[in-house]
Amino acid sequence: MGLAACGIQFGKETSSMYGLIGKFTATDENRDALIRILLDGVSGMPGCLSYVVASDPADPNAIWITEVWDSQESHAASLAMPSVQEAIGKGRPMIAGMERIAETRPEGGHGLDS
Repeated sequence: MGLAACGIQFGKETSSMYGLIGKFTATDENRDALIRILLDGVSGMPGCLSYVVASDPADPNAIWITEVWDSQESHAASLAMPSVQEAIGKGRPMIAGMERIAETRPEGGHGLDS
């Protein structure tokens, strides 16, 4: 089966999309609650093409977040949205650590328009 049959798309050489991969470490016993806050606070973010929140099966406190935005500016603007600010306020006490693993330039993929 070819990549095209899987729905994988390849972008243009000059992609303007912006991506982030991050890791949150929740305080003990708070991972599920923090995941709910992260998922509830992300609806309706203009320019957000993909926002995936995943638990780490090897670490009971780790959460991985993978984001794709139409631009870096859209990501920056989202941080000022009331729903995002509310999620940050609710989630902050449950966060033991945060790491920005990688900043990326998505070129395309299943579900992403190039």
